[in-house]
Amino acid sequence: MTNTPSGARVLIYSHDTMGLGHLRRCSTIAHALVDEYADLSVLILSGSPIIGSFDFHDRVDFVRIPGVIKLHDGEYTSLKLLMGIEETVRLRASIIRHTAMIFDPELFIVDKEPLGLRGEVAATLRDLKPRGTRLVLGLRDVIDDPDLLIPEWERKKVSPALRDIYDEIWVYGLPQICNPLEGMQLSDVIMRKIVYTGYLRRSISDLPPTQHSKIMDQPYILVTTGGGGDGDGLIDWVLRAYESDATLPDPALLVLGPFMQPDLQASFIERAARLQRVDAITFDAHLESIAAQAIGIVAMGGYNTFCEILSLDKPALIVPRSVPRLEQTIRASRAQELGLVEMLTDDGRYDPATMAAALRRLPHQRRPSEVVVPGLLEGLVNVNRLTAPWIGRPIDRSTEADNVIVSNF
Repeated sequence: MTNTPSGARVLIYSHDTMGLGHLRRCSTIAHALVDEYADLSVLILSGSPIIGSFDFHDRVDFVRIPGVIKLHDGEYTSLKLLMGIEETVRLRASIIRHTAMIFDPELFIVDKEPLGLRGEVAATLRDLKPRGTRLVLGLRDVIDDPDLLIPEWERKKVSPALRDIYDEIWVYGLPQICNPLEGMQLSDVIMRKIVYTGYLRRSISDLPPTQHSKIMDQPYILVTTGGGGDGDGLIDWVLRAYESDATLPDPALLVLGPFMQPDLQASFIERAARLQRVDAITFDAHLESIAAQAIGIVAMGGYNTFCEILSLDKPALIVPRSVPRLEQTIRASRAQELGLVEMLTDDGRYDPATMAAALRRLPHQRRPSEVVVPGLLEGLVNVNRLTAPWIGRPIDRSTEADNVIVSNF
């Protein structure tokens, strides 16, 4: 473990309206950092309504800022409070700013949104810059289709922040798989700040799943929707396959997701209960433990699920969404081209025979490890390396080795 100055601090911001992706990515990075640096504390700022359901390591904590939710028209509204969105954002921005000033981090990592939700992090970035805080923007491997991302970032005036405020831009992926800034006219100053880390390796929790299904007592296929807010199409399609084909050889465990509408959850659980080889649960904070036991994974292909598929080396069938962003479709298409996963396009028809055939093939697909991609899962190693200059110096491993040899004699 690396020695650091006493009390080194990292602050991570995740806007987290709904869904699990941003929160899980940030918590993975936080845990990797405190596992590597003995005297480091990491604080996560998040709007996730279920952040308290997750287990955090020692020296990792969170501040829950008031939640918001995106409506079907793309606008935001307060999740719980009887407040307008402008007032809610001002409240969130004030909490973020005052927390950052008191916490006084050596490193501030902003996840995905360069200026935060509706610009709520801009003032905090301006305040931390003269203090010498290292300011980092962390991006997943795909943000959206360039034709959609370019006008969005122009509208939000992102380029000046990338040029003048941020010190580094970490991309949690590899350029030979996906380039999240493809097609954007970025200055040389900005381009020199970009570092590709590789994907963030996931490990299996020491804690068992909080829920147990009879399906888990035998080889099974895991079907997961992530947060579940837009996963009803996938669940319906898989259920149709099992309802129409009783000869499907492998049972399925459906994890519906905490953000799926309650009436849909109830309907799917009822349908699954009528099938001998299917079970459904809503949510488990230790999903990686469930995934590790599965013989194959069916998913929508969000960033975190993709990292779990690679880390656990599971055959996977990805059924990506295409709205409101093309992120999952772009990632799944490229991963299929490389042979890492198989992809099934959601055409809205949900033909049971098509899904049944894909489920039969799934356990016999090749595993991701059969495709050699150098540096594929080195993301956490490189995040620790990139962090080291600002919060501590790595152990001299050669000295450590010498000490071990001497002690053995």
